[in-house]
Amino acid sequence: MTASPHRAAPPATPSIRLDVWLWAARFFKTRSLAKQAIEGGRIDCNDAPAKPSRAVRAGDRVRVRRGEETFVVDVVALSGQRGPASVAQALYRETEESRAAREAQSEQRRMQGRAAPAGKPDKRARRLIRALGDIDAF
Repeated sequence: MTASPHRAAPPATPSIRLDVWLWAARFFKTRSLAKQAIEGGRIDCNDAPAKPSRAVRAGDRVRVRRGEETFVVDVVALSGQRGPASVAQALYRETEESRAAREAQSEQRRMQGRAAPAGKPDKRARRLIRALGDIDAF
């Protein structure tokens, strides 16, 4: 018997698109929001900028910046279906450093507090607020 000139391809490891995984893991409400976040540079996969079609595999590290929060998670499982929150949380494991940093930021925001307005703006104040909206950006 002669050896085959073609080598057998190594078995492919299961993977899924990054935007689908972020949606299934409930980081974003829709796939299009996940895609926009990825294209906006708010998602990194293995410390590199990602594209929506990037293949995610178990063991990858994904950094998600959503609002003022940053999540650093390790991909534990893959899913292409959006399920209940308990199932979605089983798809990833957040790193201890990420959890501690998020809690510290949350505590800092809570300590700063936000001053509530003294009351409803009067007629003159409402006109000034509306005028600010009419200013064109340079």
